[in-house]
Amino acid sequence: MRIDGKGLIDRSKPLSFSFDGKSYRGFAGDTVASALLANEVKLMGRSFKYHRPRGALTAGSEEPNALITVGKGAQQDPNVRATVQELYEGLVTRSQNAWPSLDFDVMAVIDLAAPFLGAGFYYKTFMWPKKFWEAVYEPIIRNAAGLGALGGATNEDNYERAYAYCDLLVIGAGPTGLMAALTAARSGADVILADEDAIMGGRLNAETGKIGHQSGAAWAAEVLAELGAMDNVRLMARTTVTGAYDGGMYGALERVNHHTGKRGGGAPVETFWRISTKQAILAAGAIERPVAFRNNDRPGIMTASAVRSYLNRWGVSPGKSVTVFGNNDDAHRTALDLSAAGVRVAALIDSRHDAVIEGADFPVYTGAQVCNTGGRKELESITIRTTSGEQSIQTDCLAMSGGWNPTVHLTCHMNGRPTWRPDIQAFVPTEGMIPDMTVAGACNGTFSTHGCLQDGLEAAKTALAALGKKPADVALPEAEDAPYTLSPLWAVAGKGRAWLDFQNDVSVKDVKQAATENFRSVEHMKRYTTQGMATDQGKNSNVGALAVLADATGRGIPETGTTTFRPPYSPVAIAAMGAGAQGKGFAPQRMTTSHKASLRMNAPMIEAGLWYRPSYFPKSGETNWRQSCDREVGYVRNAVGVCDVSTLGKIDIQGPDAAALLDFCYTNMFSTLKEGRVRYGLMLREDGYVLDDGTCARLGENHYVMTTTTAAAGLVMRHLDFVTQCLHPEWQVSFTSVTEQWAQFAVAGPKSRELLNRLLETEIDNESWPFMACGPVKVCGVNGRLFRISFSGEHAYEVAVPARFGAALFDLLVERANQMGGGAYGMEALNVLRIEKGFLTHAEIEGRATAFDIGMQGMMSQKKDFIGKTMAARPGLVDEDRPQLVGLKPVGAVKKLTAGAQLYPQGAEAVADNLEGHISSVGFSPDVGTYIGMGFLKRGRDRMGEVIRMVDHVRGLETDVEVCNTVFVDQEGERVRG
Repeated sequence: MRIDGKGLIDRSKPLSFSFDGKSYRGFAGDTVASALLANEVKLMGRSFKYHRPRGALTAGSEEPNALITVGKGAQQDPNVRATVQELYEGLVTRSQNAWPSLDFDVMAVIDLAAPFLGAGFYYKTFMWPKKFWEAVYEPIIRNAAGLGALGGATNEDNYERAYAYCDLLVIGAGPTGLMAALTAARSGADVILADEDAIMGGRLNAETGKIGHQSGAAWAAEVLAELGAMDNVRLMARTTVTGAYDGGMYGALERVNHHTGKRGGGAPVETFWRISTKQAILAAGAIERPVAFRNNDRPGIMTASAVRSYLNRWGVSPGKSVTVFGNNDDAHRTALDLSAAGVRVAALIDSRHDAVIEGADFPVYTGAQVCNTGGRKELESITIRTTSGEQSIQTDCLAMSGGWNPTVHLTCHMNGRPTWRPDIQAFVPTEGMIPDMTVAGACNGTFSTHGCLQDGLEAAKTALAALGKKPADVALPEAEDAPYTLSPLWAVAGKGRAWLDFQNDVSVKDVKQAATENFRSVEHMKRYTTQGMATDQGKNSNVGALAVLADATGRGIPETGTTTFRPPYSPVAIAAMGAGAQGKGFAPQRMTTSHKASLRMNAPMIEAGLWYRPSYFPKSGETNWRQSCDREVGYVRNAVGVCDVSTLGKIDIQGPDAAALLDFCYTNMFSTLKEGRVRYGLMLREDGYVLDDGTCARLGENHYVMTTTTAAAGLVMRHLDFVTQCLHPEWQVSFTSVTEQWAQFAVAGPKSRELLNRLLETEIDNESWPFMACGPVKVCGVNGRLFRISFSGEHAYEVAVPARFGAALFDLLVERANQMGGGAYGMEALNVLRIEKGFLTHAEIEGRATAFDIGMQGMMSQKKDFIGKTMAARPGLVDEDRPQLVGLKPVGAVKKLTAGAQLYPQGAEAVADNLEGHISSVGFSPDVGTYIGMGFLKRGRDRMGEVIRMVDHVRGLETDVEVCNTVFVDQEGERVRG
């Protein structure tokens, strides 16, 4: 019911909305939950497992029960927390996980079978008869599973992604966050203040306490007005910081239009932010925890702070006769606020015998506990247990408080674990778990308003010192500083089901059963019972469940430990994280700087790893791709060709131990490489198989640039991370991917040097820039790099410039090449050119090839150790009977080869027992005049000139092929050095 004179809602702006097809009224500033409670609707959902009636438990994003579907059709959003969804005119909502209706849910019959469906029942049932699984059990389980559902139609909503940079990110805009942001902003720091709520101020908006001579809400509004007027401050309301990542990067979800109902027309529904900050202050507050007792899940049972929030912020009393039950002084404030607002307080029950309640004009029971409740679809009564026995109290709302849990989640996102504080009976962040983050206020175990303000001030000073800024003189206002005292109460003893995880229906009995069956590890208990695996991720229940598990196993809570907290902190739509990629699949699309130019030249684009690259560049009069490919091969062999090779992985490696890292990762030596030179290298996995190949250039004494294949760029980067973090953490070396920072182009052919000399400020020749040379150059006045390397076997170079100049340089190179009888060439020609020279791609080193297989065993240095050296020497990996890389060309009636075709001895039946190899790469060579290919053949290097049989079972193609050298053009290698 509404309470006159209370709340921050705008009563001059009434709004209409619907829930389950019925119309209701609310006001601007209401949430769906507050508006429903104002209309005396308490039943808002059904639990996942037993379909028990549930109402709102909390007033924030941690809500486990009141999950609703917002909207309809393609735009409907399931599993929205009614406690977060703001009201707007015409809002359409409905309940979920109930059939045929919320009030009469047939699936609630499952609750009657609860004795047979305890923790882990799914591991013990559905085993017999075996054939029933697919025919009976699985369909039933799948139909019963889930909460809300999507509309099934394509959603055309717009989502955005954005980036922000700041000196200081303050997470949470309660008293701690506001004080920290104000101090830092007045000191000249660039500040972002992010808070998940629509109105910043945190608990100050839900309390009656004062800061200075004004209400907490008024003080917060005054501070926010000052911050909002500053150019160095960005206020981000409705923005949840969802994750903490390496390098000062934080993910954040901004709800842009969920509160307006605007869809389409380009307006984004949500924006996913990536915020890069030098320092961060976590001021995320704390979450009140429930108490487990029999039937503690009925609609009308809430946390005490939620009842206080509905009263003071939204002007709503969740009941006409409210009872408060707690184990700490904070719960008393709920009873006192209700009484002062004219709401009947049926009783205040404190489990502590020595509790002192001042100013109470309602019944008070100390040393008492709530042990049961009555009602079904809403609370009707409670049973309390005192020293003199049990008695019943008629009440329609119970506000419970088991204490407060600091919101430690973000501090654990880098695999840290929190620390147990016995004085507050809660976990707090362990110092230093997130680099450059200071934790302050309630999320660090400080619960008084004065303490939070003081923490915010000190946290700002710490961050400013790290930023090298002098803190401004900010006065600390007066505020309440009451001590936080409580007596632990996790669960009330007694029969019946006492609920811990309200959404997944996990009870105290379930946790104890898991311990009995030896699932004593907290992670095992979690998976056995599904505790903490609901949409709230155990925010309300984890610590209580840990306490029950600790008691059941005879351990303390610190020894029992916590489960692993992972991002995101609260649910994030996949559409938000993948903003801009709707209809494009899950893989990101990466474009080169020459992409637009390639499209202008009508090049069909193909996927190469995550990149889009031109297949070929058709000319007028050409009727098929082969004609284009042959022409482009001719450019390179006879004049000059230009190809964008920016997609090759580029890793910048620097530090005193850079050479040691390369020696350890490559099979050959790189510490002996001279400055200004490039060397080809081979890299093995730990099991001895080839990981990747590429070149590495030495630009300075301790500066190298490694080049990887396009497909393995991420894999190699991860491999280097593993080496430096796990195998040699003592090495002083740093590396970073610069693939996207440099645009790089191959200029290949007899006229390549002539073309480059038209663009370079200083001309080069064979003496100043021999084969495998590298170094800095100036290209049309732009600082760049030049490498004399070749993937075509021709006289060739690769020129690199900062990516912002890539498009212009490509246009210029192609224009000059056209003038010289050449032009751009694409992937098809690139493939033919490299096959003609026997060069490798991941078609050959696809994970099963060894250095021996590809004929590079001579590159495995005997002077040093390297990854994979021992395993590569296993007899099975150097067996002469292994398939070995060879060249192939057709000599039968069919003059064609196909990649993937299998190789058999002539005259042998094409069956598995006779299989001797396969073809890995093929292409038509204009220079050779026929199809050529590479493949793997048993004892291949000893079978040069032999004719064998190729069979393509898929395409129905057979022909005779001759085994030959892998190098088809310029076997002496004279062109590349010319």
